[in-house]
Amino acid sequence: MMGTSNKSIEKRQPVLSGESDLTLEVVILIIFGIFMLLFGIFLFQIHTGALPYAPDSTYGLFLLLVAIQMITMGKTPFGDLQRSWFLILIGICVAIVGMAASFIPGYLSFQVKEIVGFILLAGGAALLLQLFVREDKARTWKQYPGVIRQLILACGLVYAISCICGLITLAPGITTDYQTAVILILYSMSFFYIAFCIQRVKRQDPLTGQTDSGAQEEQVQQAEGFKKIFKEVTLSISVGVVLLVATLLTLLGILLIPVNLGLLPFSQDGLLGMLLVIFSIQMMALGETPLGPYKRSWFLIIIGIIFATLGISACIVPGLLTSLLQVLVGLLNIIGGVILLFMRFYPILQAKRNPPEQPAISHPLLLKMGITQTILNFVSIAFGISMLIPGIIPGIINANIIIVNGLLLFVLTSFILKAEVIARELQI
Repeated sequence: MMGTSNKSIEKRQPVLSGESDLTLEVVILIIFGIFMLLFGIFLFQIHTGALPYAPDSTYGLFLLLVAIQMITMGKTPFGDLQRSWFLILIGICVAIVGMAASFIPGYLSFQVKEIVGFILLAGGAALLLQLFVREDKARTWKQYPGVIRQLILACGLVYAISCICGLITLAPGITTDYQTAVILILYSMSFFYIAFCIQRVKRQDPLTGQTDSGAQEEQVQQAEGFKKIFKEVTLSISVGVVLLVATLLTLLGILLIPVNLGLLPFSQDGLLGMLLVIFSIQMMALGETPLGPYKRSWFLIIIGIIFATLGISACIVPGLLTSLLQVLVGLLNIIGGVILLFMRFYPILQAKRNPPEQPAISHPLLLKMGITQTILNFVSIAFGISMLIPGIIPGIINANIIIVNGLLLFVLTSFILKAEVIARELQI
């Protein structure tokens, strides 16, 4: 019996430490599922007045997730499109609207509600129509047994319930809060179901996941007659997420100037919630954390799910986790900045103590990237300190620090894109 037990333990041990194969598409679907599940559960308490509700940051977070799909995968609420700079620009604009609504409550309430309602209703209807009209959708899937055929049901459920949620958003009086809560929970189940089906399909045919990993991006179609902005763009997932973070921080810094002058309100919960959701996507899809890159294990996936749950909860229910998340984000920025600085400078100090026979020659672009990343690490530490000890840095100075952080991320993104072009040219 003891021998059997030990073998069982040995078989179970690698599960959490084993590498995850979740694609970005599946990760975002899971986060949408968590979003709708929490929204539905909280709505029971919100209806009774036991919990407060922040519609602006709730709708804003939904728009941020839509923007992430557009920027990183070319997936829009109305169907898949070629991922061009034009589409990425639209995605950034959608993200800006969502972020502005979350950060500055009360100013875009009507607009974001109408936008989300339209996306859910019109987008769901368009995707449902495509599911049964397009040759490469249900008509093809029904020819295959198993999970591929299940995709028809999974997609149909998500698209149909999207239409219902769109109607409820645009005309909230057509259902009670309790009915809406049940529909949202069913919506979440449909997201989990479609995520399960897509993951199973991609495990059976790994080639279908190349778009997420960037392998398919090497074959960029340079169609003549189109302007550069409409051509398919080679952009890795990590660069797409960095673009979003750069946009978030730059917008945040700009808005904090009138906020500190007492001209605008500000939602700390909307900011913290969005940051944690972005962190969770980076962890689950890329293995990148505020403390540096790690193996994309199932344990890290669980941490990412916890981060997503905390972030979504903060956006829906203001004040519920504000103090906790403020400390968490502050510590992550400080510790992450210190760790990354150590990892950057420790090898340099070691090289000075034991100089190599032939000193390595660094490309000028890498030197610029190193300087930019070093400044970003110091700015990250300053941002973390301001989170942990509010008021230690004057508000206007803190706003400018955040703007600098965002602009430096845009600069870093341009360096990474140039480095990727050089790497492709050298066939590294």
